[in-house]
Amino acid sequence: VGQIAAQVAQSTSIHQAVVLALDGVVDEHGQLDLGSTEVYVPNEFLAREVARYPQLLFGASINPYRQDALARMDACAAQGAVLVKWIPSIMRINPADERLIPFYEHLKRHQLPLLTHTGQERSFTHAQDELCDPERLRLPLRLGVTVIAAHIASTGNLDGERQTDRLARMMAEFPNLYSEISSLTQANKLGYLGEALTRTEFDGRLCYGSDFPLINTALVSPWLFGHRLTAAQAVRIDSVTNTWDRDIALKQALGVPPEVFSRTATLLAPR
Repeated sequence: VGQIAAQVAQSTSIHQAVVLALDGVVDEHGQLDLGSTEVYVPNEFLAREVARYPQLLFGASINPYRQDALARMDACAAQGAVLVKWIPSIMRINPADERLIPFYEHLKRHQLPLLTHTGQERSFTHAQDELCDPERLRLPLRLGVTVIAAHIASTGNLDGERQTDRLARMMAEFPNLYSEISSLTQANKLGYLGEALTRTEFDGRLCYGSDFPLINTALVSPWLFGHRLTAAQAVRIDSVTNTWDRDIALKQALGVPPEVFSRTATLLAPR
């Protein structure tokens, strides 16, 4: 966390970054199942660490099937959480489950947006991709929750349809539905950023995300975009040492407009 804070402090492009917790799988008794959880970043740890750095914001993660999920949300809101993060396919959450209505109502009460993974998930050994179907987000959207569907649901098909198309179709129906552009410059997703920026369904609905730490790996490079960037542009971007400044420089060069970068802050819970 200290290393992230130092990089954000040195950035000339961003002022603050949301650092994300990640809750685990919950068993039938509403308790954390560590045996079924591959990655666990506790809210308690992250809230304590982030509070040490004014340039960092707390992104909470709460599995809604926890027995004390609402109390956990109250605690996270009191600690300054600005959103709640899910990866349903690995947390085993069904966003369409009507048992989650009290959780969604509580999100609204705290003005916490739900940032939830959509599309395929291949960073873990096992994922139930059907749980990240954008169509399953209709319940929280109908209840008025602000939902940020991560990665424009890039990669993956369900019922013979691209998940990105399923998400795009819902944009006209729900004004409280947004998406974000993190991961869209990765080597396995070439073409998705251009699609996000040119499809009319996403007009006014995109916001910036980094997908850190993957932006600091060989998966992301300006040299992957030889059809869009000149050699001089690629050299200039590649020479930027700050992780976030380099990520933003690449996305700006690929045509991401200023309002996409500024919109992120408008969607976070006021703190």
